[in-house]
Amino acid sequence: MLDPLVWREAATQVFFALGLGFGGVIAFSSYNKQDNNCHFDAVLVSFINFFTSVLATLVVFAVLGFKANVMNEKCVIENAEKILGYLNHKILSHDLIPPHVNFSHLTAKDYSEMYHVIKAVREDHFQELGLDPCLLEDELNKSVQGTGLAFIAFTEAMTHFPASPFWSVMFFLMLINLGLGSMIGTMAGITTPIIDTFKVRKEALTVGCCIFAFFVGLIFVQRSGNYFVVMFDDYSATLPLTVVVILENIAVAWIYGTKKFTQELSEMLGFQPYRFYFYTWKYISPICMAGLMTASIIQLGLHPPGYSAWIREEAAEKFLYYPPWSMAVLISLIILATLPLPVVFILRQFHLVSDGSNALSVTYKKGRMMKDISNLDDNDETRFILSKIPSETPSPMPTHRSYLGPGSTSPLEMSTVANGRYNSDYLMATTPESEL
Repeated sequence: MLDPLVWREAATQVFFALGLGFGGVIAFSSYNKQDNNCHFDAVLVSFINFFTSVLATLVVFAVLGFKANVMNEKCVIENAEKILGYLNHKILSHDLIPPHVNFSHLTAKDYSEMYHVIKAVREDHFQELGLDPCLLEDELNKSVQGTGLAFIAFTEAMTHFPASPFWSVMFFLMLINLGLGSMIGTMAGITTPIIDTFKVRKEALTVGCCIFAFFVGLIFVQRSGNYFVVMFDDYSATLPLTVVVILENIAVAWIYGTKKFTQELSEMLGFQPYRFYFYTWKYISPICMAGLMTASIIQLGLHPPGYSAWIREEAAEKFLYYPPWSMAVLISLIILATLPLPVVFILRQFHLVSDGSNALSVTYKKGRMMKDISNLDDNDETRFILSKIPSETPSPMPTHRSYLGPGSTSPLEMSTVANGRYNSDYLMATTPESEL
């Protein structure tokens, strides 16, 4: 519990499960209506993720426990056959076998008792017998993680299930759906900002990103692909993702302002968010993540990065440090993952790329829509404010409008939505027609 790596992996799992730091949540939320109850959505998603994680934990440990029991029983049977061979060849005496032991129905408890008796009597030559203790704890400690959990441990366990082909098909269908669901959210976080900023075709960009990801993914299907998977998973996702989430938290809570953010949430939701959120956003979350990030960096400095390699000559796994070229790739992954943050900041700070500030922005105030004109050019013809009192400003609409009949849509309402994502063209449902 005191290992920072455990907490960093736990935080990364939360980021992956909730889609934090990837941009997918922000991209999908841009399709929401202005009065959408985001508070309910956030609480609902958090509870669903929590109960799904608990369910997944029960399933994973149940399957691993089942596999450990099966492998332990197999170990008991194999070593019992060895003992029977030693008894038949007079290497071991029948007096060493407890009288209640039945080799036809040998349990793990009986084998353990027989094992310790033989070990105590034949202590000098016990290693020559080649008997294993067959402890359930040892089998549980052999459990793997990452890709090995899905493609080795689970598949091996399912071979012992009743109707194993059915469960195998269902399991890999679940993996495919999980992969597709994750990639759809990740791809939306990549494509949406580029499309909104550079106005490129969505279809072409999506196809291009998928083709690029396909060729990058070929690295992971080599014989050494699992080592690259571990490298990408440990260093291109965990550390940069933590940095991104910390900066997002600081940007909203300290730069934009928690009070202002809470006030706008109140106007959007129609009620004041709990005070708990204020202190969590401003103090608890950034402090916890900064502490976690600091501990992770210190640990990397004290313990150089490494990986578990399979040594063919020794037929065992061994922890090795990354070679210099791997360290260069590792550092490049971290830099590339965090590079967009300072680059975009510099481009926006020096106005090298438009940030959309020279456009009509919208502020919602208790049942009315106000258009901010502070950043508009002098020749912009849309410099006006829609107020609750029509006489305050000249109306942008004609004085008389033709009656379109019940159930019809006016030209204004037809132009209120652009590309399915809200912007300065939304028409509030609470605004009466007399105010337009």
